[in-house]
Amino acid sequence: MTYLQAIFLGCVQGLTEFLPISSSGHLILMEHFFHIKGGGLTFDVFLHLGTLCAVIGYFWRDWWCFLYASISGKDKESRRLFFFIILATIPGALAGVLMAHAVETVFRDPLSVAFMLLLMSIPLLVAEWVSSQRYSIKDLSLWKALSIGMAQALAIIPGTSRSGITMATGLFLGLRRDEAAHFSFLLSAPIIAGAGLFKMIGAVKTGMVLSPIYMVGFLSSLISGVLVIAWLLNFLKQHTFYPFVIYRVGLAGSIYALVKFFNL
Repeated sequence: MTYLQAIFLGCVQGLTEFLPISSSGHLILMEHFFHIKGGGLTFDVFLHLGTLCAVIGYFWRDWWCFLYASISGKDKESRRLFFFIILATIPGALAGVLMAHAVETVFRDPLSVAFMLLLMSIPLLVAEWVSSQRYSIKDLSLWKALSIGMAQALAIIPGTSRSGITMATGLFLGLRRDEAAHFSFLLSAPIIAGAGLFKMIGAVKTGMVLSPIYMVGFLSSLISGVLVIAWLLNFLKQHTFYPFVIYRVGLAGSIYALVKFFNL
């Protein structure tokens, strides 16, 4: 792997992890159509570490409040939200443990990705139509947080998009777009950390060897992740999710055409 490829893959990880377009789906498509593969488990660990640092670093005030509230027993609101995040992570974690093998063997072809890209555009589209856009994450109740967490469990299927399905669910529950994104990003940290830890265990078992190129991928993933988070939160204050729906539908149609008509 070259340094340029490491930068490219890091940017892809940072972009697609937080935009509602499916990071796992894009990785599968790159491997299939462009024959671009990652640098192995160790490289994947550093890419996940980059996006984890991005979401922790950008929302450091939130995480500091959670930590302080947990230790001091003060700030009931922060303790409540942190508790909601922990509970809402459980469905996605269970899905990852129980369904990982099935997903790796059943849903890794381009047509499956195209189908999920198209299918999971519907929640984003409908949520835009029906959402009241009235609430912030401070207004979340336990069942609303768990609903978003259960939706996150669907993201194990490539093409779904973890951020897309959680933001759509947040909209259905009345959150404003930027607030739905805010909670989605906070909720992503434990899942990204878990995925990175799982890959790290595999990398250690296979003989983890460090290389400067991994740091390049890490920095690329970190920087692109921070930029995407900042951009999307600002974008959603004034714009809808429609551009992402159009992108998903267009990409799904392109995949179908390339596979069915051009045999790629």
